[in-house]
Amino acid sequence: MTRAAAESFLKENPKERKLLFSRSSFVGAHRYGGIWTGDNHSYWSNILLSLHMMANLNMTGFLYSGSDIGGFSSDTSRDLLLRWLAFGIFTPLCRNHSADGTRLQEFYQFENVSDFKSMLDLRYALLPFLYSEFVKAAKTNKMYFRPLSFDYEDDSRALHTEDQILLGESLMIAPVYVKNAIGRNVYLPEDMLMIEWKNSQVVSQKTLQKGDYFIDVPLTSVVFFIKKGKIVPFAKPALNSAEIDTNNLTVYGDAPEGTVYELYEDDGFTTDIDLQKGIRKIEKHSAKF
Repeated sequence: MTRAAAESFLKENPKERKLLFSRSSFVGAHRYGGIWTGDNHSYWSNILLSLHMMANLNMTGFLYSGSDIGGFSSDTSRDLLLRWLAFGIFTPLCRNHSADGTRLQEFYQFENVSDFKSMLDLRYALLPFLYSEFVKAAKTNKMYFRPLSFDYEDDSRALHTEDQILLGESLMIAPVYVKNAIGRNVYLPEDMLMIEWKNSQVVSQKTLQKGDYFIDVPLTSVVFFIKKGKIVPFAKPALNSAEIDTNNLTVYGDAPEGTVYELYEDDGFTTDIDLQKGIRKIEKHSAKF
């Protein structure tokens, strides 16, 4: 069905993009559409399951993927929804979706809706970076999400670290997936810059050396890591992708002056996806971070 729909859309309008994704699929069908991870549950364990599935799906070619944030079946809670969203904002498909008859779980159903807005603001702040990494992965036959062992193949600790994941060329994500946890243990396979986002802005930055740490992660914060020597552009949060200003970006990263990030942009509608034409180099002009 996915293939039939994709081929029909292509035949009717070959120069216009279509967004197509399905709950079920098979190896090779990533050529026709994306996938979400099926009918999950509002269980804490399903956050970790979602992380595992992102890497597995990427290995089979499905870059456009994501889970039902908050869980599809059963009743979610405010803290579960916040922790899940803190990971879900990094997935290409980012949606809150639930079954009929379950607790209403739109973000505005819960108190202090600004906490949810803060995380969504981070999604939009990072959208130019996330889109760039997604397209570059698709066009160069690489992975958007990767297990740590793919980049640190000689590190036995990285090989056995299965609750952290790499995103693109720069980021490492380590979500909290345990109820009532105030933080979590994190293994850094190299020196990294730890970023904390809260109240719709970066509130702290700290360079940590390779090793093991217990990281405090408040319920309303998103904590993630940037590889040393890499930079990540942030846009000013916007209400939709059309309003994102990519001409005024703030760069974060523990990297020397002159470090360059290749940002990819296109018109967002046509099938003219050309890395050579769409790449714009973003340079770090200050040694401060």
